[in-house]
Amino acid sequence: MTPIDHIVQFLRCETPDDWIATALENPALLLIDHANCEKKAASTAMNLMYRYVDDFELLNKMSRLAREELRHFEQVIALMEKRGIDYRQISASRYAAELRKSVRSTEPGRLIDTLIVGAVIEARSCERFAKLAPHLDEELKTFYLSLLKSEARHYQDYLGLAEKVAAGESIAARIDTFLAVEQSLVLQGDREFRFHSGPLVCDRVCE
Repeated sequence: MTPIDHIVQFLRCETPDDWIATALENPALLLIDHANCEKKAASTAMNLMYRYVDDFELLNKMSRLAREELRHFEQVIALMEKRGIDYRQISASRYAAELRKSVRSTEPGRLIDTLIVGAVIEARSCERFAKLAPHLDEELKTFYLSLLKSEARHYQDYLGLAEKVAAGESIAARIDTFLAVEQSLVLQGDREFRFHSGPLVCDRVCE
């Protein structure tokens, strides 16, 4: 079993073909929001490092994750520059914000849930890279396939840390809670196209 097989089994649904079609019609917007996602992923890891300073395993894994996400960001903006794509401000999708609405407010539930959300986001990113890759030009295809190993490890790191913080208590119910929310976000229509959006429901791509 490959890491992506495990991730497909973990997630409750695959990315809809309609989203793939919209992504292929809007390569510039795809790369812009991909760059944003890499920055946000690095920021999330850094925030965890600042908030939870007493867990050496978390500190080390989040430090490595942040470095890798920033490296991915550099690779994305290099591709954008090469292709003449301006890096402009666009609004964030509702995906991450909606997932975080279910995060508990007290510890250790807050940390456990935040780590689960991180795992879900990384898993979906990995699944989308894999599903997009066969349809892309050779350069972008090679790049997206090169991201699969690290994104799969990030998913596993987040989930492993959540299980550690839970200290033997099952986190299955919390995972199910976030996967149910994630499934609805992926399958329901969105009025703007983003890397983590659902299928587009407006007549044109909204930026």
